[in-house]
Amino acid sequence: MLDYIRWIRSKVGHDKIFLNFAGGCVVNEKGEILLQKRGDKKAWGFPGGALELGESAEEAAIREIEEETGLSVQVDELIGIYTKYNDEYPNGDKAQTILFFFKCSIKGGELVVDQKETLELKFIRPEHAPALVNQQHEDGLKDYLSGQKSVIR
Repeated sequence: MLDYIRWIRSKVGHDKIFLNFAGGCVVNEKGEILLQKRGDKKAWGFPGGALELGESAEEAAIREIEEETGLSVQVDELIGIYTKYNDEYPNGDKAQTILFFFKCSIKGGELVVDQKETLELKFIRPEHAPALVNQQHEDGLKDYLSGQKSVIR
């Protein structure tokens, strides 16, 4: 089923639900990480998005990163699974968000900005990252910087 979130929201409205996301810390050959200025909240974060029914977290991360950045990536390792976080979106939707966060490397493609989901893309030294879109992304960055793997929060 494509666009699971739209389908489930048609049934529950803005009520709080679980949402499962997969995303990646995409690292280039210089050790810089890719950040995305998101269209929904106009804030910086890591590329990624919601799992669709029948899709694994790894498949979702690869698909979403390509859709949002134009880059083809491979998942190298699990940084962490982040589960005890709440978010509210500009349209009033509420969710407890679950994020599967991977370290990824680039296989090909080139950066593409669609001006809808993605307003801007940039590679940056991880220690110079700006404030990120939410605590989940902040914790993922902190765990990446500390070299942690397979964190469960």
